[in-house]
Amino acid sequence: MLTDPSQKYRPSASVDLADRRWPSRTLTQPPIWLSTDLRDGNQALFEPMNRERKLRFFHELVRIGFKEIEVGFPAASRTDFEIVRHLIDADEIPTDVTPMVMTQLRDDLITETVRCLSGARRVIVHFYNAIAPDWREIVFNMSVPRIIEMVEHNISLFKQLTAAHPETEWILQYSPETFCMAELDVSLAVCNAAIRAWDAGPQRRMIINLPTTVEVSTPNVFADQIEWMDRRLERREHIILSVHPHNDRGTAVACAEQAMLAGAQRVEGCLFGNGERSGNVDVVTLALNLYTQGIAPGLDFSDIAAVARVTEESTSLPIHPRHPYVGDLVFTAFSGSHQDAIAKGFAAQKAHAPWRVPYLPIDPQDLGRTYDSIVRVNSQSGKGGIAFLLNRDYGIAMPRRMQVEFSSIVQVLTDTSETELSSEQIWDLFVQTYLAPVRERSSFIYRSHRLFEHPEGQGVILELEDVDGNVRTVEGAGNGPIAATVAALGLPIRIDSYVERSLDAGSDALALTIVEVAMHGAPGSRFGVGQHSNIVTASVLAILSAAARVVVLDETAV
Repeated sequence: MLTDPSQKYRPSASVDLADRRWPSRTLTQPPIWLSTDLRDGNQALFEPMNRERKLRFFHELVRIGFKEIEVGFPAASRTDFEIVRHLIDADEIPTDVTPMVMTQLRDDLITETVRCLSGARRVIVHFYNAIAPDWREIVFNMSVPRIIEMVEHNISLFKQLTAAHPETEWILQYSPETFCMAELDVSLAVCNAAIRAWDAGPQRRMIINLPTTVEVSTPNVFADQIEWMDRRLERREHIILSVHPHNDRGTAVACAEQAMLAGAQRVEGCLFGNGERSGNVDVVTLALNLYTQGIAPGLDFSDIAAVARVTEESTSLPIHPRHPYVGDLVFTAFSGSHQDAIAKGFAAQKAHAPWRVPYLPIDPQDLGRTYDSIVRVNSQSGKGGIAFLLNRDYGIAMPRRMQVEFSSIVQVLTDTSETELSSEQIWDLFVQTYLAPVRERSSFIYRSHRLFEHPEGQGVILELEDVDGNVRTVEGAGNGPIAATVAALGLPIRIDSYVERSLDAGSDALALTIVEVAMHGAPGSRFGVGQHSNIVTASVLAILSAAARVVVLDETAV
């Protein structure tokens, strides 16, 4: 039994923002993206990335389209220092990409950071310190005036050190760590002190980054906090307002989306949400959420599987099969009703028309995914999914009643095997059921046929073989080949439906015939299928297939 939460936990405070504007806004453009996979994501790994993996990941982030990439904490890590120097000295940073490094507010760390970055074209240096009451009182025992004094001192030192390196464009980013748990007036005072100390202006770019260091409130509260700050920050026109959501409550993506409505222009996160505790905001999900709303995210996820492979190899962390957009199963339907709706959606979808396939919020092909795994069959599947796979992979378009019949046959196998069936396994079962009826039970094994003119219209001579290898010849006549074949078999059967179609294009295309047969005295009907390059032969084979099933197969075999 959980303890009484009202006695142990404090609810997050609401924001006094009666005229909030963000709920009525609509997103129309993507944010500036910063990847922190190499820094925040890296520090959360069981085994942090080595130099080789970090450099490979950096170049993958560049390929995807990130223009700002946090590459590490060089003043605290020798590996990070060497990687940053390698990127600068080897000129591996594209001119339109800005690396970012982090440092705490300490004189020695700031000095080492500037030394590491000397010679770079353009860099962002990220300062941070915790400002919320629990950290001020428990961890650091510092007052708000003392925190402001520390921020001003260290930024002034940074200004002095960077002035000696005019060849580099220096951009300051300041993060009031634990912003989401701090009093808003304290956050504003500290941020404005940082803005004044840096003297932010047209030629002195600055980023104010507001993190949910530990997510503690609902996304609407975070949005209120962002809008409150957005309205009050000094020199706002010279400030890029950024957010860095964490996922402790599982709502980092929602926090980021609502923060953007509230005035945030920039989002920091990791590709698939890696990070401390429950992770950072998932940039892939956030970006593709925008994409599904008709907004180009500015990041290239057209081969999402390749991005996933590089990430998994670099971090040694698997991506969950149900991860939005990229998981192995997110475009897979096992449910029968879902499969049926998807199949109908694909049939109705027109090229270049707005995407309207039920259960698929995004076209998998836009992400470099195929349609191969959209429908998979297990014991929860229905006729729609089975029909979809046979139509997509083998060109078999089953009539509705045949879908019902065959799905019951598939269901027996899935219940017995207790696993899913591949498209190939379903096809094998289709062949076994319709195209090659079980020999040991059939007396209608086709050898040959010959048509001839007959007073009734059409005559046929069939040569058939039974399970013992005995060959017999039967003859019949009717108003066409199908009626003649039924007459030749001498069975009290009737044809309830007949469908023929070509499986391929060209002169050598296979013809497929599907017939539905009922027999006097037997309940229901059975389907038979014939496949041959000659349409008449395909029709004869379909009648023999149905006859074998309606006469020989008992109910338990269906």
